[in-house]
Amino acid sequence: MIDISGTVAPKSDQLNADDLIAGPRTITVTSVRLVAEDQPVAIHYAGDDGKPYKPCKSMRRVLVRAWGADASKYVGRIMTLYLDESVRFGGAAVGGIRISHLSDISGPLTMALTATRAVKKAFTVKPISAAPAANPAQYEPDDCTREWIADIAAAESIADLKTVFGTAYKAGRSKAEKDAFKAAYEARKAALTSQEHAA
Repeated sequence: MIDISGTVAPKSDQLNADDLIAGPRTITVTSVRLVAEDQPVAIHYAGDDGKPYKPCKSMRRVLVRAWGADASKYVGRIMTLYLDESVRFGGAAVGGIRISHLSDISGPLTMALTATRAVKKAFTVKPISAAPAANPAQYEPDDCTREWIADIAAAESIADLKTVFGTAYKAGRSKAEKDAFKAAYEARKAALTSQEHAA
């Protein structure tokens, strides 16, 4: 098989709907940041290549309802994203990113979301255990790996970050697990560096 899906990915600093043309994507959260932009929440995930998922307001409402308002607790949790081609902007169907499945919920979650200015529609998110395998080789971390990722994301200094990451990396049992630690390390390093420059 020669997979050409990567050749149609748009150049951007965030995950776009077009990135999901080839199918849904299941991601593991490594950090969450607030950014001064129209889409103020940047969700970094293992293997994001510097392109975080920036959920729209409707999906942020879903996350708050499902996982709570404290986004620091999202680290290590899993979500499946898909391309919804029916999403409209300016009267045209432009497509958008939607969440189909989440970990850490006990059952399907349905809530009313705004479809147009005067219309709301029911939107349902299912538990991740019921998620279809978009990629049979997709990596899903166990509880131990999630704890390491959470520790990396909680490091309060670059020195602490290097220490925690080094320990976690040595304990890594597979390439996929070590890649997840690397992604968490890079995301936390960027956040700490940004904080230092702002101080």
